[in-house]
Parts: sequence; C-alpha cells; structure tokens
Amino acid sequence: MQNIFPLVQREKERLIALRRDLHRIPETAFTEEKTAAYITAYLQREGFAVETGIARYGVVAHLQTGRPGPTLMIRADMDALPITEETGLPFASTHSGRMHACGHDAHMAMLLVTASLLQRMQEGLRGHVKFIFQPAEEGPGGAKPMIEQGVLDNPAVDYALGCHLWPESPQGTIGVRSGPIMAAMDHFDLTVSGKGGHGAMPHHCVDPIDTGAQIVNALQRIVSRHQNPLTPAVVTIGRFNAGSAPNIIPDKARLSGTARTFDETTWMSLKNRIESIVAGVCRSMGAAYALQYTRGYPPTINDEAVSDTVRRCARAVVGESRVVVPEPSMGSEDMAFFLQRTKGCFYFIGTGREGGAPVHNPHFAFNEEVMLLGVETHCRAAMALLGRRES
Repeated sequence: MQNIFPLVQREKERLIALRRDLHRIPETAFTEEKTAAYITAYLQREGFAVETGIARYGVVAHLQTGRPGPTLMIRADMDALPITEETGLPFASTHSGRMHACGHDAHMAMLLVTASLLQRMQEGLRGHVKFIFQPAEEGPGGAKPMIEQGVLDNPAVDYALGCHLWPESPQGTIGVRSGPIMAAMDHFDLTVSGKGGHGAMPHHCVDPIDTGAQIVNALQRIVSRHQNPLTPAVVTIGRFNAGSAPNIIPDKARLSGTARTFDETTWMSLKNRIESIVAGVCRSMGAAYALQYTRGYPPTINDEAVSDTVRRCARAVVGESRVVVPEPSMGSEDMAFFLQRTKGCFYFIGTGREGGAPVHNPHFAFNEEVMLLGVETHCRAAMALLGRRES
C-alpha cells in the first residue's frame, strides 16, 4: 500500500492529458460516441478486455486476477451538459453548446488511470474488477439500463465505488459519508385547465392562474406541515407559464417542478401527496388538471462498512484532518441504482476555492491536481477490498 503514492504521482501528466482530451469533446446524454471511442481505444491499448455499446455508449473493462475473491466495480459518468463554455481554457470544448461543467471529464480520466495502475498491481489483488463508464448521468439516466443489460452480473458485483468533484468542500479534502449522501429526485408537469375570458369579467371564468398559484402555495405545505421535520424533503415549482395579454384570463396554466428527499418511504409517497393536493385545489376552484409525474433517481445511500474502508484509505491519502463528513446534497445521482443492488460508497473530492464556480456553470473549472487524490483513493480502496489474503 505504501508504494501507491509514487505510482500515482508518476501518472500526473497522463492524467491531466486524458482529462483535457475528454474535456474538448463533451457529449450530452446518450450521444457519447466520441467519448466512448476514446475510452475504448485507451483501454484496449492497455490490454483490457472491453465491452462496448451497453446502454448505447456504456463501456466496461475487466481486470481478472485469476484468483478467487469478490468483485469490485468502480464507476465514472461520461456525459456533458448543454452549456456553452466560458472558461477561456486553452482546452475548452470544441462542441458548440456543450461542456463538461460537472467534472465528468475528470471522473473518466481518474478511472482510466486507476485501471492502468490496478492492472500493474494485480499481483496484490484477488477477484475481479469492473471499470464501468456510464452514459447519461445527467438524465434520463444510464445506470439503470446498464444494470438491466447485465453489468452487475457475470460475475456478480460485491462492492461499488464512485466519486464526484465537489466545489462545496474545500480543495484537497475528501468527503466520505455513510448512509444517504444524495437525494431522490422526481419531476412533474402539471396542466391546469379553466375557462378563459375577459380580465374585467372574472366571474364568467375559471382562472387557471389563480388556481395554479394556490397549488404552488399548497404544495409547500407538504414539507412544512405534512412531512416529519426530521426527514428532509423539498418540493420546488421551477416553471409557471400562462397567459398572452394582461387583460385576458387564459384557458390553461402549465407548471413544472421537482420533489426531493433522502428517505425512500417519503420518496414513494410524494406522488400521491402531490396529486391529492392538486386534485383538491382544482376541485374547489372548478378547474380540471392533467398531472404527468416522472419517477427519477432513488436516494444515493452509502454502505457503512464500505464507507469506513474508503474513509481509512482517504486518511492515508490526505491526512485525517482533511477527510470530512460532507452535508448530504439534495442533488440526485444515478449511482444510486448501483448502490441499491450492491454495497458501496460514493464519495466527494473537494475542489472548492475562493472565486471558483459551482458545477453546472459555464465557468466551472478546478485545480487538476485534485484528480491525483481520486486516483489514489480508488486504488487504495480497491487494494483494501480485494487485497490478497495469504494463508
């Protein structure tokens, strides 16, 4: 284990070059053709057995030690965002209107270098490692279709690891948390249908704007009055469109929103709660409604024992004082689907610095040396979980 640090440090130039190559060719969900080809070519040059075309552009590389033992998967997400980059970096996106603004380029580069290093260190390992490059994390989600196509089988995965660059934590820290770390997230679209007419004669109308406004207010009661305050949840209306002129009451209003929670029981109940409120308000106002509710990602929940292992490894990388317990995020992550099926840990690599931009921002950038921390943590955790047990 003590030899991992110098091995990782020697990979710095290659790691940064890989990240910059991938940063130049961002591709949004389920269009990651160039990205998949780049990853596949690298892995094949390194001598890995590679599966491609999983959930369209997913890639899986296999490291078979030839010794019996558990199976570990380490996952990186591949997709970019529909954002026009404004960083001014010399290796900025060459794809108009698309950008790696959430660190997925770094996640892929870290996993590629991790694969190379673990291949060199495989004499100290037992079992099997699957390096999973997953499309469409930003939505609609690539983890679930990859699972449905068998990536957790043959051999069955025992442990799962993944990480994310995290501007909410100070640069150079590693954040490890047992239990829920990211929230479930559902999306809904609502159309409220009333009866339009002249703004001077509202008594002849059924006003969908007034009805929609009451729905927005009533939905907030789910969190403030219906939800156990010790179990966090958020219901947000992010879009409300209606009307064409100031003196016309329209026929329809359209609203869209999200619902988020860390608790699986609450998650499963939110749809019925939302529809019950919508139906009640519309009935009282004489309006009709159509609700389309889309179940999204489940909560991302880390296994306690695997998280403890990652935490110990992170201490060896950055020191005890720089291993933090991050606040859970109400953002969502489809790593959650992998962690529903196997024990694992999804952890954060801190990139926060003064003046730095958040993720999903056209100015998002980070100190590339933090990627070395992710590579070393991946490698140490793999050695801890799959290390040879001599008789």
